[in-house]
Amino acid sequence: MSDSQASLQAPVLTIDGPGGAGKGTISRLVAERLGWHLLDSGALYRLTALAAGKHDVSLDDEASLAEVARHLEVVFVAEGGTTRVMLEGSDATTTIRTEQVGDAASRVAALPGVREALLSRQRDFRQFPGLVADGRDMGTVVFADAPLKIFLTASAEERAHRRQAQLREAGVDASLSSLLKEIQARDARDMQRSVAPLKPAEDAITLDTTRLTIPEVVDRLTELLTQRGLLPEA
Repeated sequence: MSDSQASLQAPVLTIDGPGGAGKGTISRLVAERLGWHLLDSGALYRLTALAAGKHDVSLDDEASLAEVARHLEVVFVAEGGTTRVMLEGSDATTTIRTEQVGDAASRVAALPGVREALLSRQRDFRQFPGLVADGRDMGTVVFADAPLKIFLTASAEERAHRRQAQLREAGVDASLSSLLKEIQARDARDMQRSVAPLKPAEDAITLDTTRLTIPEVVDRLTELLTQRGLLPEA
């Protein structure tokens, strides 16, 4: 896509990075602050994995999984500062955030056929006034022409602590050591996959959130958008 073609499209802020770096929360808050659309690409892979389980499709059957991805019956419903996710008419908001589904999604996301099936669906989210795209290959593949690309990261230990806190808040007890192992294994799988591996885009800004608060990160991204001329100056 040429620069002139990109300029005719809605601006995109891509936020990539490993699980637990804060992408989901940060992306949602930035989108809410700006009034932009939000794409949670990870949810699409999680939903594909969940739908595969519902329809007895093996996670090793790439062709069938691609068909599942192509025909996902998904609706995202914004409600009171959160997003409710409906799969085939049922609320899947909580289910897709379990460790089991997350691990299955990581396996599914490594399959080229599934990634290709979801590519155009993700790009359809690009609408005015703008889009915040959260994922692992938003800046490298899906929106390679995005005017601002962020790679959020944090130490594996910090991400494990965050995940444990989230689970405890939901009433689920989880071992910190097991969470750390799962995060490290998922990182390795995501970085080593043959298609769209997890890595910063060449023109991305890397931001380590280990010692930053959520408001600090949101403010920083808003500043960067303004500096790039993507938002009106205050």
